[in-house]
Amino acid sequence: MQAILKCGSVAVGKKILSLVVGVLSLCSVEAQVSNAGRSVFSFMSLPTSSRLNALGGSNVSLSDGDISMGMCNPALLHSNSHMTLQLNYSYYLPGTMFGSALYGHNFGRSKIEPAYKGEGEPDKPNYFAVGVHYLDYGNMKYADESGNLTGGGFGARDILIDVMYARQLHPMFKIGVTLKPVYSIYEAYSSFAIGADVGAHFQTRDSTFQMGLVLQNIGWQIKSFYSSEDGTGNEMLPLNLQLGLTYRVKHAPLRFHLQIHNMQTWYLHYEWTSLDKSPTTGDIMPHDVKWYDMLFRHTIWSIEIVPKSEKFYIALSYNHRRRAELQLVDQKSLAGFALGAGVRIKQARIGFAISQLTKSNFSYQAGLTLDINSLLK
Repeated sequence: MQAILKCGSVAVGKKILSLVVGVLSLCSVEAQVSNAGRSVFSFMSLPTSSRLNALGGSNVSLSDGDISMGMCNPALLHSNSHMTLQLNYSYYLPGTMFGSALYGHNFGRSKIEPAYKGEGEPDKPNYFAVGVHYLDYGNMKYADESGNLTGGGFGARDILIDVMYARQLHPMFKIGVTLKPVYSIYEAYSSFAIGADVGAHFQTRDSTFQMGLVLQNIGWQIKSFYSSEDGTGNEMLPLNLQLGLTYRVKHAPLRFHLQIHNMQTWYLHYEWTSLDKSPTTGDIMPHDVKWYDMLFRHTIWSIEIVPKSEKFYIALSYNHRRRAELQLVDQKSLAGFALGAGVRIKQARIGFAISQLTKSNFSYQAGLTLDINSLLK
């Protein structure tokens, strides 16, 4: 490892990237066989910030100082995330509350040889961040199997902690890892799990092109909600192998993103079928999803308007899987689309995003990012 840090050459960076790709690919094959796309703690797939929501729910390739990007890929932590505090609040359904808090801190000294100085190597190449996410489903009333209220009520909530670390191995290459304890309690049932993310990030010297690769949620339950017949009920976390590409137009304030998610499995629909109406009887009949529809469900497309000063952004995205799963039959909606914007005012950044879940239900997300280092000066 010392030799790698001292060398810092592009050739070494390519070798490390190849190794990471190989390890993640092997992990994804194993996950496809053992997990088959079924898991607990699906709330871990929710976008944790307004920026991520505006970009379609996930982005594993954009490294521009937004600390929330590290929640998707720890290698996206940035030198500008040092002493950054971010608070996010989300509104999904009436009575629910989803929020997060993140803080970043960089440390260490560069060990790149003098011959490689001046290539953008930061003074503190070790990036650290911690985040807490909380989802409260609100109060629910007890009822019997017929729906008759029996009196009293109960709550349900999820808590996720992310401890992230990334290392700048070369001005063009970073790797990162995240440790993710997660705890859920629903009435009298509770569960605890440990997960991890492993990711890598590459970008050209002018940041025109960026690429990220991450394997999310490697782990399983330590304590399950129930016990199966063989005495165990532990399930895997919602594993997700993602590849992201970002391209910034040189002479225009435009940035394009393509995210390919759930590469560890082909099928991304419930019970292997989708629902449609029979043209003759009008009854709802199941049918197989076409291969091109399934392929498109693995992608998220987004575009940003970002000036060179990066004092604001406007983002628009399309998530085909969201649309395929959330749109209603014979009803028009904007399910799958998301829109967001953000502005930087001195030492603060404010972001907002909106997306439609169903015809009458919208999701709103707001975020505030503070540069603590600048505020203390």
